[in-house]
Amino acid sequence: MATDYYAVLGVQRDASQDEIKKAFRRLARELHPDVNPDPKTQERFKEINTAYEVLSDPQKKQMYDLGGDPLGGAGGGGAGAGFGAGFGNFSDIMDAFFGTASQRGPKSRTRRGQDAMIRLSIDLNEAAFGTTREIQVDTATVCNSCNGEGAAPGTSAQTCDMCRGRGEVSQVTRSFLGQVMTSRPCPQCQGFGTVVPNPCPDCAGDGRVRTRRPLNVKIPAGVDNGTRIQLAGEGEVGPGGGPPGDLYVEIQEKPHSTFQRRGDDLHCTVTIPMTAAALGTQVPLDTLDGREEVDIRPGTQSGQSIPLHGRGVTHLRGNGRGDLVVHVEVQTPGKLDPEQEELLRRLAKLRGEERPTGQFQPGQQGLFSRLKDAFNGR
Repeated sequence: MATDYYAVLGVQRDASQDEIKKAFRRLARELHPDVNPDPKTQERFKEINTAYEVLSDPQKKQMYDLGGDPLGGAGGGGAGAGFGAGFGNFSDIMDAFFGTASQRGPKSRTRRGQDAMIRLSIDLNEAAFGTTREIQVDTATVCNSCNGEGAAPGTSAQTCDMCRGRGEVSQVTRSFLGQVMTSRPCPQCQGFGTVVPNPCPDCAGDGRVRTRRPLNVKIPAGVDNGTRIQLAGEGEVGPGGGPPGDLYVEIQEKPHSTFQRRGDDLHCTVTIPMTAAALGTQVPLDTLDGREEVDIRPGTQSGQSIPLHGRGVTHLRGNGRGDLVVHVEVQTPGKLDPEQEELLRRLAKLRGEERPTGQFQPGQQGLFSRLKDAFNGR
């Protein structure tokens, strides 16, 4: 009497392939010899493998449903059958124990393209206020000759005669489990299930060619060194004309001749003579917003800083801007002529009577003015 393979796996005759596979995996976990070494369990394990071999193969299943013998007498799951006879695909046993899903059937020639990255150098003004730049992108694009198919015009891909379109070939080997059927990608079609006998001459069958194209990139205000701007879908087209990846533009900010950037704040140094620091002055400074006069108060010391609020870099996230911090460096004369030396000696004598308020005593203001004229060569 013929074995009822549906009953062996505990499924209905109209069960789907997914239901058949789930039933087999569940029983394999329970009845595998490594889990349950009982001889009766081993016989039961051989039966479910034979049943799965038949019901998981569309051609064998159709023959079985029509009343034929799909195993040609080699299966049957009887007591006289050798251990592992009719053993299903080994990857299904691995699925049963480790939960790994093996990809069955041919793989697609169409795949997503890789992401790409280019570096773009910009100056401080562009980083602070944003800009739009045109760049040249060298990436893979769809081949116009074959529209991504990979076959020469007028031809098409053909079903692989080695695997008959399955994308894999099976092989029976012996192991401690007995005869084990394993599958591997077809060596002739590389697992695609089809071959391209006449590849496109322009793309060599890849379905894509490398092309240089212009692309406008909007640089937001506030970017810094290392900032990456993602341009979705502007990367490389995938093999077989697959969807493109993304393009990343990495910002590299050029050094500025005057300002050093620290976050969104800018820093610079102005050098003034000793007399200007003592008397106070205004120093012209070219900022990102144009020329401004920096107010140096009387008595400013070397190393002091003067903040100009809102004159820095625009915040990338949020409103407002950073500050421009002006660091003052007071220059001390290295060589004095006799008149300058005499004036400084008189100043030192007067400063010995200087009031704690830091204000000039009578006579000091005029002396500082003469000092200033002397140092300026007047």
